Amino acid sequence: MFLLGLTGSIGMGKSTTAQMFADLGCAVWDADAAVHRLYGKGGAAVAPFAATFPDAVIDGAVSRPALKDIIGRDPAALKQIEAIVHPLVGQDRADFLAGTQADIVVLDIPLLFETGGDARVDATACVVTDDATQEARVMARGTMTRDQFLGIKGKQMPAAEKCARATYVIATDTLESARAQVQNIVETIRSQLDA
Repeated sequence: MFLLGLTGSIGMGKSTTAQMFADLGCAVWDADAAVHRLYGKGGAAVAPFAATFPDAVIDGAVSRPALKDIIGRDPAALKQIEAIVHPLVGQDRADFLAGTQADIVVLDIPLLFETGGDARVDATACVVTDDATQEARVMARGTMTRDQFLGIKGKQMPAAEKCARATYVIATDTLESARAQVQNIVETIRSQLDA
C-alpha cells in the first residue's frame, strides 16, 4: 500500500483533487471529515470534551464555535484540545488504513507539513493555484469574510513553501489540467508498485 499525503492551503482545490484520486480507484481518507465524525453526536471526542471542556459540548456534539470561544479566552486551551483530538484522529486514520484494500491511499491532510505528517507517508502532493483564484474560490463559498480568509491563510504555511517540500505539485487552474496531473501521478506510483 502506497501512502500519498495530499495537502494545500484553503481554496486551492484540494477536495476536488482528492475526488479525482478517488475516481481513479485510490482510497481517500479526509482529516477534516474525520474531525467532523469525532465531534458529531456519538463521536469519540464528545466524552473527553465533556469531561475537560463541558461548555464545548452542545446537544451531544462538540461545538466548533464554543471551542473557538474557549481558545479566545484561554489560548493555552488549544494544547489541551489538540491532546484530545490528535490521538483520536490518528486512530481514525489507522482504522481506515486497516480496512482498505486499495493500492494507493490518499491522506487528505490540510496541515500535512505543519504537523509533521509528511514523515508518515511515502510521497506528498500539494495543490496550488494563484492568489486571486484562491481568494475568489473561498469568497464564492459565502462562508467567511475576507478578513477571516486572510487570517486563516496567514496561519497556514505559504503555498510556495508547501510546493517546495512536496513530491508532486498539482496546479488546479483548470479541472482538465488538474485531472491530467492526477492521472499522471497515479500512473507513476502504480508503475513503481508494479516494478
